Amino acid sequence: MDYIELGNTGIKVSRLCFGGLIIGPLQANMSVEEGARVIADAFEMGVNFIDTAELYGTYPHIREAIRISKFKPVVASKSYAYSKESARDSVEKARREMDIDVLDIFLLHEQESRLTLRGHKDALDYYLEQKEKGIIKAVGVSTHNVEVVDAAADMPEIDVIHPIVNKAGLGIGDGTIDEMLAAVRKAFEAGKGIYSMKPLGGGNLLRSFDECLEFVLKLPFIHSIALGMQSLEEVRMNVSIFNNQEVSENIRYALINKKRILHIDYWCNGCGNCVNRCRQKALKVADGKAEVDMDKCVLCGYCSGVCTMFAIKIR
Repeated sequence: MDYIELGNTGIKVSRLCFGGLIIGPLQANMSVEEGARVIADAFEMGVNFIDTAELYGTYPHIREAIRISKFKPVVASKSYAYSKESARDSVEKARREMDIDVLDIFLLHEQESRLTLRGHKDALDYYLEQKEKGIIKAVGVSTHNVEVVDAAADMPEIDVIHPIVNKAGLGIGDGTIDEMLAAVRKAFEAGKGIYSMKPLGGGNLLRSFDECLEFVLKLPFIHSIALGMQSLEEVRMNVSIFNNQEVSENIRYALINKKRILHIDYWCNGCGNCVNRCRQKALKVADGKAEVDMDKCVLCGYCSGVCTMFAIKIR
């Protein structure tokens, strides 16, 4: 496994980052023990970097993986906090539930524009205070939007940017893949640590798996790439690809042809919470029930987090 310094942070990370969303309750809903075993397998194969978020509900999985592997990875987490108080609660929750004293990377989650960056200033200021105290090593933002990457590139207080990058530009909220790459390059040249997300468009680009990974792996201005993994076979395949090793055709075929969908159960009451939450505009309410356009859905699972009926699942 190749390791690289994440921008100017002084933090060295593996090129493959374990995307923690997929194992949690918003997606596969694996037990703590099951999820921890998969994460620990990745650690044993050389992955030293994991991405998570307060929303994902995976802190217990990571804590258990650290316990059973006896290995402390680089952990990046995120929060929607916008005030000093909520930011403090998010930081302390992450430290407590993962049993980690010092957080490697803490991000403003899913920023949409320069306006939302300004709206989260109090939270960002708190994270920066904690960085000065040694509680957080690096501070940054995650985003699906070109505007945020471009703005963050000019903010000296931002150390790390976590943007969406895939060959098709699927999930980019305000531009094309070429525009996103231009902004990411600008941020990279400004010394920001860049680790990208959704190289397979939330699973929608699995049919062009090899081309999609080749695309992001060849980008010289991305330090690490977060990939969701929920089985030992997926870990083995992705580690092999990142190590330029051969992958069993049987494993490759089974995993690449495993199609996932957003499933909405019959008891959905059509409240519209999911529609309002979806940044991709992939959901609508019709005939009293939510419906999904899978051509737009990136299978992030965030909609299920606001479903009061627990009617939305990824299968």
